[in-house]
Amino acid sequence: MSLIDFDPWLSARTAMDVLAALHEGPEGVASRQRRRLAALLGHARRHTRLHAERLQGLPDDAPLAALPVLDKASLMARFDDSVADPALTLAEVRAFTADPARAGTPLLGRYAVWESSGTSGLAGLFVQDAEALAVYDALEALRRPPPVRTVARAAARTTTPEAAPPQFNPLDPFGMFDAWGRWAALGSAGDRWAFVGAIDGHFASQASVQRLRRLNPWLAGRMRSFSILQPLPALVQALNDWAPTVLATYPTAASMLADEVLRGTLRLPLRELLTGGETLGETVRRHVGTAFGCSVHNSYGASEFLTIAAECAFGRLHLNADWVILEPVDARGRPVAAGELSHGALLTNLANQVQPLIRYEIGDRVRLLPGRCDCGSPLPAIEVLGRHDDALHLAGHDGTPVTLLPLALSTVLEDDAGIFDFQLLQRGPRTLALRLGTGAAADVDAVARCRQVLVAFARAQGVPSLRVVDETAEPLQRGRSGKVQRVVAMRQAR
Repeated sequence: MSLIDFDPWLSARTAMDVLAALHEGPEGVASRQRRRLAALLGHARRHTRLHAERLQGLPDDAPLAALPVLDKASLMARFDDSVADPALTLAEVRAFTADPARAGTPLLGRYAVWESSGTSGLAGLFVQDAEALAVYDALEALRRPPPVRTVARAAARTTTPEAAPPQFNPLDPFGMFDAWGRWAALGSAGDRWAFVGAIDGHFASQASVQRLRRLNPWLAGRMRSFSILQPLPALVQALNDWAPTVLATYPTAASMLADEVLRGTLRLPLRELLTGGETLGETVRRHVGTAFGCSVHNSYGASEFLTIAAECAFGRLHLNADWVILEPVDARGRPVAAGELSHGALLTNLANQVQPLIRYEIGDRVRLLPGRCDCGSPLPAIEVLGRHDDALHLAGHDGTPVTLLPLALSTVLEDDAGIFDFQLLQRGPRTLALRLGTGAAADVDAVARCRQVLVAFARAQGVPSLRVVDETAEPLQRGRSGKVQRVVAMRQAR
């Protein structure tokens, strides 16, 4: 086991800091943020060529608004200049991520590597150092509500939305000891964990699961990953055989599995369901919570920062503002006021120094909620409107509806066709229209590759005769925010 897996002193020190910040109030959180930002700017200027150029002439204590914005295309174009360790090169990292079996293992014995899904039209590669991983571990362990409280909240939402919020233990106002107890209980006889998602790559969730299994050998037999790309009957059978008590997946996948519970095909003894990676609406939350009869809580994270925000016992997402800065901005990159929904967001990772991310465009629409949450947390509450792709319901062999999840469709197009900038619009029970962005449309073989992988994937899922219509002459449909919804169900297609 290397120190990238577990450094006891670093982990203990980081955990104590995460705990202390909650007791020091908003002022303590703000003080930590200012101090870490100044340290990050100084480090990035001294150790990376990219940021030395971008920050030239700016003091380490310069306000964020004075700093340049960084997008994924610029980061990837100058990857070698963006990292603080000269041993890290784009060629080295790409060779490492080319082998899915190495997900969750350290690169060069020192770094974790995660790849983004390419939602914005370009896949990203993000390197995490030991300090960043220690922060993510502490946030995951210490800033989530304990299950008993989320059970009470879930029950209130499925019966009467006006029900009183759960009561709190004044000796443990933020659920710290309960959270530690929950993580410690992972090795107990009762819990079996399942992650359902994209598992054939170095995606943050899958890599984190594999790292956790290596870090805790006694948990390896209690945690399994299940591919979201397999046919639904096979996935249902595999989950029934495993019988997990805790399930982590995306909201669209959770909703699809909830439908199987109501049909009587899926029978899981869940006590907790964790969602992330997509927007979790209240309707989906109620549907999933009612079907599974367990607590449901959501988190907000990314390959750029694993745990940006997590829910409190009142169901609000709280930004981990002592370790990450999230700036809601309008279409021209100007800050928006608290309470207003942004056009996009800029992220600054205060924990990771090997690949500094400073005012990095992540694209999600967010709203900073004014005032302080009733839960008492000093961390700001936010709302997030992230990925809004639709699940597609197509006609199977005998006309029975077959659900194709947007993440699965995106994954096969990205991994098997090499296409990232696209839009699929449902035109009928067996028909999809394909549109490509400017760069992808210039690839003369792109449509043929996309059609081949989509038809093969649909057939494997039980849709025997999918028709893919070429609409590459048409522009991508954009919403009011200017963003592209990549998978659009028939009821919304225009």
